[in-house]
Amino acid sequence: MIKKTIALFSFLWVFTSCGSGKSFQSFFNDHKSDLGVTAFQVPNFMRALLTNISPEINDLFGNVRDFKFITFKNISTEKQTQLISEMNLVTNNNFTDVLRTNTVEKRKIVSVKEDGNVVTQAIIFNSTLAKTSVFYLKGRFNPDKIKELSKTDQFENLSSKLIQNYQSTPLTPGFNPN
Repeated sequence: MIKKTIALFSFLWVFTSCGSGKSFQSFFNDHKSDLGVTAFQVPNFMRALLTNISPEINDLFGNVRDFKFITFKNISTEKQTQLISEMNLVTNNNFTDVLRTNTVEKRKIVSVKEDGNVVTQAIIFNSTLAKTSVFYLKGRFNPDKIKELSKTDQFENLSSKLIQNYQSTPLTPGFNPN
C-alpha cells in the first residue's frame, strides 16, 4: 500500500513538473540579456511613470500590478520563428486568444487570461524581422480596452514613450541605482 502511494505521488509529480507550458516570466528571463534586446519591467515605485504617457494608457494602467515589455530588433528568420514558438507555448498555458493575425510579414497575438468578465493577464505580441515586441500586463482590465488599444497600435508606441519618460524623470530620492 505504501509503495503504491509513493509510486502514485511520484508519477503525479513527474507528470505535473514536465508540463508543456511556459510562463511569461520564464520567457522574459530567458531573453532579457540577449544582444539587441530592450527589456523593461516596471516595479511598483515607478508606476507613476505610466500615468504620464497618454490618457488611454493611464486609464488602463490604473489597475496594473505587473508590467513588462521586451523588444528585439533586426532579428533573423530563425530567431523570429523561435520567438513565435516560445510565445505559443506561453499563450497555450491557459490563455485565450483575442486576436491572432498570421501573415508572412507580421505575426500579431493578443492573448488574455480572464476571471469572469475581467481580464487578469494580457500578452500583446507583435513580430516582424525589423522589430518584435512583447507586452505583459497583470491586473484587472476591461477586455474591450485591451482589444481597442491593440487594434490602434497604442502598445507599439508605448515602449519608446516609456523609455523616454524614464530617462527624463529624476530618480526617486534615496534610490541608488547602482
